[in-house]
Amino acid sequence: MMSWRRWCARSVTVNGNSVRGCLRVAQSWDDGVVDDVRLTGLLRRYQATATFNLNPGLYQDHRSFGWRHGDREVWRLGRSELVDVYAGFEIANHSLTHPYLPDLSPEALDWEIRESRRLLQDWFQQPVRGFCYPFGGVSPTVKEAVRAAGHVYARVTDNQQSGFPPADPFEFGPFCRFDDPAFWTLYETAKAEQGMFCFWGHSYELIDEPLWADLEHKIAGISADPAADWVNLETLWPAAR
Repeated sequence: MMSWRRWCARSVTVNGNSVRGCLRVAQSWDDGVVDDVRLTGLLRRYQATATFNLNPGLYQDHRSFGWRHGDREVWRLGRSELVDVYAGFEIANHSLTHPYLPDLSPEALDWEIRESRRLLQDWFQQPVRGFCYPFGGVSPTVKEAVRAAGHVYARVTDNQQSGFPPADPFEFGPFCRFDDPAFWTLYETAKAEQGMFCFWGHSYELIDEPLWADLEHKIAGISADPAADWVNLETLWPAAR
């Protein structure tokens, strides 16, 4: 695999001019709900990669009601459709049942992390190297349990908006949410300074057609940018290669 320094030193041609193609773009979506069917279809249309953070202990054989988001019902996907919905995308661990991990006993913490990873790897037949903390709940004990279970990075919910790689790969913060008003400003700043841009969200937050249209505009724009490449989050960490 090309090293980070060599990759950032490469150039692409735009209108006959050579420009540096140094922006890796990743996106991270949580919770594995029915709205992901439409989301993954949109991403495939523009050949965009993404990481989906799933809780295997919450799925039933068929679709099931999860919770309410405003005046909308949020439904979980059925176990039987997961492999097809997420085919071709990176799968990451979001714990078994989405508890607040710092509140758990050591035994329960270990079970939530290890059993979830085991199930996801069995279901999807791919390595699961990434983790996303439910509710953003993290502590030194939780971080060590995630690392010890075989993950190479873990995502928090606080946006960092600057600097990559982070000092601690088990406290990796995305740059912004998908609907951040400053999305394009942050994107251009990352392209000029950092070489990496990551955004995140939940597909159930796409509550109307204007939000879907705005997201499609962003995905299409990034895919059309010759200075940017979509990447899976796991590829950003040397230990995963």
